[in-house]
Amino acid sequence: MSRCFTLTVTLVLLGLLTLCDTGRVQAQPSKAPQFTFSEELQEQEKELANNPYLLECKEARRRLASDPFRPRYHFVNPEGGLNDPNGLCYWQGRWHLFYQAFPKEDPRLHWGHAVSDDLVHWQDLPLALFPGPESNCFSGSIWLEEDRALACYHGVGAGTMIAVSTDPLLLNWEKLSGNAVIPMPQGDVPYHIYDPCLWKEGDSYYILTSHFQKIGETKVIRPAWFLFESHDLIHWDYVHQFVENDYFSQVFGDGACPYFWPIGEQSDVSKRRHILLHSCHTYGSAWLLGVYDRQAKKFFPESGEYWNRRGVTPCGIHAPSAFPDGQGGIVVINNMNHGRETPGWNQIMTLPYRMTLLENDEMGMAPVEAIHSLRDKEIAKNNIPLPANDEVVFDDIQGKSLEFRLVLSAAESSVVQMKFFRSPGNEEYTAVNYYPGRGVRHRAPGDMPRLLYGEPEDVIEIDASRSSEEPTSLRASESAGVRANADKTVELRIYVDNSVIEVFANNRQLIAERVYPSREDSCGFSIESRGRDALIKEMSVWSMKGIFDEAGN
Repeated sequence: MSRCFTLTVTLVLLGLLTLCDTGRVQAQPSKAPQFTFSEELQEQEKELANNPYLLECKEARRRLASDPFRPRYHFVNPEGGLNDPNGLCYWQGRWHLFYQAFPKEDPRLHWGHAVSDDLVHWQDLPLALFPGPESNCFSGSIWLEEDRALACYHGVGAGTMIAVSTDPLLLNWEKLSGNAVIPMPQGDVPYHIYDPCLWKEGDSYYILTSHFQKIGETKVIRPAWFLFESHDLIHWDYVHQFVENDYFSQVFGDGACPYFWPIGEQSDVSKRRHILLHSCHTYGSAWLLGVYDRQAKKFFPESGEYWNRRGVTPCGIHAPSAFPDGQGGIVVINNMNHGRETPGWNQIMTLPYRMTLLENDEMGMAPVEAIHSLRDKEIAKNNIPLPANDEVVFDDIQGKSLEFRLVLSAAESSVVQMKFFRSPGNEEYTAVNYYPGRGVRHRAPGDMPRLLYGEPEDVIEIDASRSSEEPTSLRASESAGVRANADKTVELRIYVDNSVIEVFANNRQLIAERVYPSREDSCGFSIESRGRDALIKEMSVWSMKGIFDEAGN
């Protein structure tokens, strides 16, 4: 709510909104450049070649490429503000990413747009959605049909909007009815309107709008999702609150940016699961895994977790956008908040990664395989001993845009500390700490009557307290649990890219932070096992190629 209020006040002051006689806010047309494109792919590609907006995008990328904190292989918009990713989808052989953009000609939220063949190399496209009649185009999702794409999003001041596109590159969009299909609530109604997601079952369309509810005598705020149903996308009936028995979301959450998809095997009813990814303005991105009862039109979560173990700001993972990968998994990408001013731009996107359903309803998380295409020169080392309490510095591993793959045998260590963005004298570094067996214990399936507990899980942590000598909004240590492999090893895939570090542990867990090393020589790497000896069984390090080189970066 605070985001809506702040933006509305700001835009009124900027003269982009006017008040009519009834007191309702009316949006003025966007001043950002708008284009109409052909409906054939070859013609669209010709029109894009000399599109003035895209030429400006290329120039902006060239101009900002020298910023030491701008990532090389994570998606970042050409220039200006960046916020939530929206409507990730796979349409006619290409991946499309939309995102909240703030064009310089008009400071209100529009939908920016990029396209990719592999989820890694992105090409900028012109802005997709423009304010009007809404004052801002907030977050939403895309549902694909055989012959059209449906973008469903929150139009500030108007309500839930739906726009339609049918062309090969999703360049031309038309808003259904020209107004909100679900207007902002008037009077005493049992639902709220905010970020929506859209899907279809049989002859019915469904919209899930996010917000919060106040429960109990004390009116405790909890996230809530409200279900609507329609047969024509224009006329909608409110059904009920969609989520039952959510014991996993945090108090004061608001369930923003929802994405609701099946995940895992769907042919076996006993194994059929759905996942509800969402965000909130206090804790950041989260997911709920559970059972979807189609007859009751209710979702019953059985587990859930947040990506952020601290607040959403500064430097944390923010909102998700998600779409099925066609193999039972979900492709996810998030935006990440910033921790210091970077002139001309701010936020970035995480690497795209796949979430999969493993045995016992555990969640798998791993970067998409196309990331491998960015690998350049490799340094490989195996069976490297780590004597206890002795920091091993690898002088031949230098860089700020690298991928690491490490397999550690360290079950007896107190902690294994890996230092990235390390300056030669340890003045600056970002630590990734691995604590074997220091996490919570989990019951195995069926253990409830006997209360038998399994082995404690491992813990992986990012500590950025020494990441910069300059004033920076530092993030408290970010940590998460992860199950060890059967042989007590841990496999870490760690991506460093100028101002971001992402850690995938055992293809089951993700933690990430923005960091801002200020020294030019903060580009080294070291590792130390404390308490007991350990072993690096396998280590490969790749320098990484940039993803916007062909676009002028």
